[in-house]
Order: sequence, then structure tokens, then C-alpha cells
Amino acid sequence: MKLRSWRKTVIEMRIDEKTNREAEVAFGSEDRIDALFQPDTLSHDQYFDNIRKKLVLEPEKSLMLAVLEDGIRTFQDNVLAKDAKKRALFEEARDWLWSDDSSWPFSFVSLCAFLGLDPGYIRRGLTAWREKRLADWQKKQAKLPTAKRKAA
Repeated sequence: MKLRSWRKTVIEMRIDEKTNREAEVAFGSEDRIDALFQPDTLSHDQYFDNIRKKLVLEPEKSLMLAVLEDGIRTFQDNVLAKDAKKRALFEEARDWLWSDDSSWPFSFVSLCAFLGLDPGYIRRGLTAWREKRLADWQKKQAKLPTAKRKAA
């Protein structure tokens, strides 16, 4: 009698272990499936790092990618610039990014075409990023006392 009850307990424990493992595997697969449908949020640095790792680029493509990165970085770094030099850099980058001139090989649209990127998509992303950055800056300014706001 005791032997049977011990065996029954061992068998029940094994069934419970198996059920728990199956539940863990099922839960893990749900997480993996859910992750497939999550939006990818990448900074431009992360995006371009991925391109560099996955593609063996010829020197010309590397140069084109570097020019594109520099234009985007200049736009983003100087969007809230106050001094004239940085403001001029921002305006130059903005004009380059929004120009549709494809007559020279290092124009924004030419680089995008050569690298297989959609210029409209990049522009929409930069516009959304800029609007968010300006809204965040305005919220921050609204929280500052009046004296500090004039100095900032």
C-alpha cells in the first residue's frame, strides 16, 4: 500500500513537471510571437550600425552612407540651436534633406536612390522627430521661472 502511494506521488510529480515545462515553453513562444508584432524603435545610429554590420559596402557606398549620416546628425544636433553658426548648420542640413534636386551624386535624393532608401519616409521621420523635440523643449521652457526662460 505504501509503495503504491509513493509511486503514485512520483508519477504525479513527473506529470506536474512535464505540464509546467510545457506551459513554460508555450509561454515563451507567445512572448516570441508577440515580439514579432512590436514596432522597432531605432535611433539613426542604431539603424546605420545595423546596416554596416549586415552589408559589406564598397568604398563609394560607405562614403554615401557617411554623407547621409552626417546630414541627419547635423539636422538633429542643431535643431534647437541658438547661435548663428549652429543655426546656419541646421538650415543647411534642412535645405539639403528637403531638396528634390537630383542633379548631383551627393544630393539627398540621389544618395537615397543609390542606397535603396525612401527619401519621403526619412523626411516624415525627421519631421515627426523635430516636432516632438520642439514640443518637449517648449514644455521644459514653460516649467522654468520667467527669469530663467529669458536666459535660456
